[in-house]
Amino acid sequence: MSALLLRAENLGKSYPAIGHAGGRLRAMLQILAGRALASGSGVQVLRDVNLSVHAGQSIGIIGENGAGKSTLLKLFSGVIMPSSGSIERHGSMAALIELSAGFDQELSGMDNIFLKTALMGMSRRQTRQHLDAIIEFADIGDALWQPVKTYSSGMVVRLGFAIVAIQNPQLLMTDEVLAVGDESFQRKCIAWLDNYLAHGGTLLMVSHSTYQIKRLCPQTIWIHDHKVAMQGDSDRVINAYLDWHAEKQRQNEQPAQRAMNPEHYQVLSMQLLDARQQVVQEIRSGQALSIEMRLSTPDGRQPVAGFGIIDRGGLPVYGVASSNVANAGEQLSEQEWRYRVEFADLPLLPGSYTVRSHVLDPEGLRVCDSLETRLAVTGSTLELGSVRLQHKWQ
Repeated sequence: MSALLLRAENLGKSYPAIGHAGGRLRAMLQILAGRALASGSGVQVLRDVNLSVHAGQSIGIIGENGAGKSTLLKLFSGVIMPSSGSIERHGSMAALIELSAGFDQELSGMDNIFLKTALMGMSRRQTRQHLDAIIEFADIGDALWQPVKTYSSGMVVRLGFAIVAIQNPQLLMTDEVLAVGDESFQRKCIAWLDNYLAHGGTLLMVSHSTYQIKRLCPQTIWIHDHKVAMQGDSDRVINAYLDWHAEKQRQNEQPAQRAMNPEHYQVLSMQLLDARQQVVQEIRSGQALSIEMRLSTPDGRQPVAGFGIIDRGGLPVYGVASSNVANAGEQLSEQEWRYRVEFADLPLLPGSYTVRSHVLDPEGLRVCDSLETRLAVTGSTLELGSVRLQHKWQ
């Protein structure tokens, strides 16, 4: 087992309820008395977090706005103190959380380099040894000699990241750093992080970019409702997180109403089957899948079957109707037909999908009824989109 760098046990953070005079007075008296905020009182922004971070690990932290992600990094880095639980730290650490922290807004970027490195424990001689590397990495030109208060947020990120990069800590904590810098600086940061991790560095990374999390972090923590909702393999956790967002969006939408008139063409049932003909709701990307639909006809004529696949964002991935294929469908009785669509190797990328079956009139002009079910596709990949297209690199 590699060296332990960070351990949190039953970690929690609360703030006093200061929305009214009584709350502010109680909070002030607690501070003057040197007492911590009572457990369960005030506004709880994080609770019951347990985590161990060992050297060489790379862990992503995801969650909706206000879930407690940034608070967690601030607790880990010592910027704020916990209200409950404990934190154990070992080795050198650096945090890119609030990059302007430690900068004097009135001083120039150059003066702030010496100021911030001093706060990190470096002497002026050590800073001079790394000065060229800091200036080159930051790449902010003549702005280096201007007051930091004139900098854009992207320029502050550049300077802050450049200073941390030369420190090369055992554990690096970042909070949405790559979301602020421009495209060229993001590439530079990613290249530095790749090299940092390749040489045994340890990373805790907060980001809304699930792609960057999957690229850099094999493990991910999902913070939801101020506590850890899930942690483990990044693909599994991120898919669960995106599914939660998709379900939340669906709940805000008006569900479609099915026509249940037996005098109309209807979808009686739909099943998703794996290669062993077992009913499934989850399958691995690239494996076999069949969609079986049973349709009713009120007049004995053969209806047209159709199906479509929709991604978690509501975008159509693929759809087709049986009218495009000769001899499709099997008549089970005068009023019932069965259709089956088979994929030898399902090309969907990992994610959550909706499969919709449709029955159309025999002319294929009108959708008479629809039925849908969920399909989870598992797997691990850095590919983007919903479908894997066959390709070859040269």
